[in-house]
Amino acid sequence: MMDSTLSMATKKSPLARLMAYPLVQIVLGMVLTFAAVPLVMGLASQLLDKPYRILWPQLLAAVLVWFGYRFYVRRIEKRQPAELAIPGMAGELGRGLLLGAGLVALTFGVLAALGVYQFSGVNALSILLLFPLAELVLVGMAEEMMFRGILFGVTARALGNKAAIVISSLVFALAHLPNAGFSLLAIIALVAYGVLQAALYMQTRRLWVCIGTHIGWNYCVGQVFSSTVSGHAATDGLLRGELAGNTVLTGGAFGVEGSLVTVLLIGAVAAYVLRLAFASEARTSRN
Repeated sequence: MMDSTLSMATKKSPLARLMAYPLVQIVLGMVLTFAAVPLVMGLASQLLDKPYRILWPQLLAAVLVWFGYRFYVRRIEKRQPAELAIPGMAGELGRGLLLGAGLVALTFGVLAALGVYQFSGVNALSILLLFPLAELVLVGMAEEMMFRGILFGVTARALGNKAAIVISSLVFALAHLPNAGFSLLAIIALVAYGVLQAALYMQTRRLWVCIGTHIGWNYCVGQVFSSTVSGHAATDGLLRGELAGNTVLTGGAFGVEGSLVTVLLIGAVAAYVLRLAFASEARTSRN
């Protein structure tokens, strides 16, 4: 009698068994995390004219993305989202921003040395330079939560870290396929960037540093060096300059993320951080 009661208590419902499948968790997590973005942006565009859709829709969507991810982790994965804990957030975001900005500065420095990036001056400082941050915060949070927090996290638990690195990096790169100027070099660069982000997540088990790196990279490419970001048209940023020359070096219509220089630089940094991450993991497993 006791054994029968225990068996019934521990037997999972069909819904619980379905939710245990990694692919189901990934799809559900992606939907719950990202659903707020088209909803908020669509409602804002329908209800308000463009001058009244500055900053707040993106920031509101970012907050809802944060809540959506936390809801998924708590309700579906049945754990606390320690990777988004607030203590330590500022320092981790700061380190990520510095890493992203440093990679961009190094990339454009090499391109300038090669004569591909031609600097022509500095624009006046303006508060308008900060406006794109709202969208970049949204993009950084949404993409890192989906590709690192959900796709990498679920895949790592199911297949191991190595498989998770490969799968999450490839899917991250291919998600940019609709962007203008997408090329083979762009795929390789984005895969390398995905490996770097996965390695940072492995090393810290936190998303804030990954989010900071993502924001820092996108902001500095577009708003500091006035260059194309992942195929999106360039805007006037802090520095005036242009990329001109062989598209293997300039990245063509996709921007520097399709440049051989970016592939080599990010690939080298990704390999270094990945080595540190696996070494740290090996030490942890021995202890």
